Amino acid sequence: MYFEQLKADETKLNLNGDSMSKISFDVMNTRVTFKNIPLHALSKYIFKDVTAACKEFKKIPGVDECIIIQTTSRVEIFTVSNVETDDSPDARRAEGKTLVLSQIKDTWISLSSFEQIDIDHFDQTLEVYKGDDVYLHLLRLASGLDSIVVGKQEAYDDIIQSLANAKIADVSGKILNKLFESIIRLATRMRDSTGIANDVISLGDVAVKLVDEKAGLDAKKKVLLIGTGESAAMIAKTLNKKAIKFDVTSRTIDRATGFTTLLGGNTIDFDDVLSGFDKYDIIFVATTSDYFLITYDRIRLVMEEKKKGTLILDLSDPRTVDEGITVLPGIKLLFRDQIAEIYEESVKARAGIIPAVEKIIDKEIPILSATMKRLDA
Repeated sequence: MYFEQLKADETKLNLNGDSMSKISFDVMNTRVTFKNIPLHALSKYIFKDVTAACKEFKKIPGVDECIIIQTTSRVEIFTVSNVETDDSPDARRAEGKTLVLSQIKDTWISLSSFEQIDIDHFDQTLEVYKGDDVYLHLLRLASGLDSIVVGKQEAYDDIIQSLANAKIADVSGKILNKLFESIIRLATRMRDSTGIANDVISLGDVAVKLVDEKAGLDAKKKVLLIGTGESAAMIAKTLNKKAIKFDVTSRTIDRATGFTTLLGGNTIDFDDVLSGFDKYDIIFVATTSDYFLITYDRIRLVMEEKKKGTLILDLSDPRTVDEGITVLPGIKLLFRDQIAEIYEESVKARAGIIPAVEKIIDKEIPILSATMKRLDA
């Protein structure tokens, strides 16, 4: 029986000629990250159920495996295509690749909460990479180079968790399992040997620590975060880590809602914040506004009768809190300058290590690529 099957396979191979022997897998990464859209907009791209989403992507003709990395700063789909079927072209051919990508986009749209404007601009928003470019990106991500905070542990942990979840759900396979396991092994070595992950602190870590030292920060304090950008995200993450509840506001309610969907917190309309400014004990301001959001005239009436003190830390650059508010009773105002030195020293220390990590990556990519090509065979 074995030899009969072997002969049948050989006959099939000969009938199909070289085309059969050249069929091989195609690794593709389609992603949306903080680098190409604002964080508050990323909430529209996330999947409510990552495992269910993986299974939907695997239903696409030609897609055999799927792993999704979904965090507060990125949504990334990794797929493997290598199947030729009767009703779709070989996924390796030009028309097959186009078809697979088109169906990935259609599936993503069907699983998201996109508005029409998001669908219209999806092609401009989505990043698509294949082969060695995927391997390079994963190594940079796992080593900490492509995180919001360089060297931070989170992205590395997210890759490990995404692989574990995919294996449990049986949506990955030998190709993506091998790739992710290789990436984790290499990244572990790079992080340990270069020290890029040592003593990493974010702007949020430093800001929250300063506020805690100046005014005390605990669950009893009423905390407000103004802003929805990367600096605000770092603060939100640190507050979450310390289990401190907080409200979030922005100049538009949609931004604040998108931000809290990803990073937690309670959404508050900006006008309501101004009228209820006296309710807050701690206020973090981290915006990119080019004018003063908080001024004496805007909060004077509500703050004049406040009995307890209010600490405001303005991390915005340029500043968006007018120093004139300090004449109001009980207000203490701090600026980014007071934490800049500590934070920038950490950033500078990591910047000096980046070239060493990149050098290792440049050396490892050809080896990783060769390893994956052996799987092709």
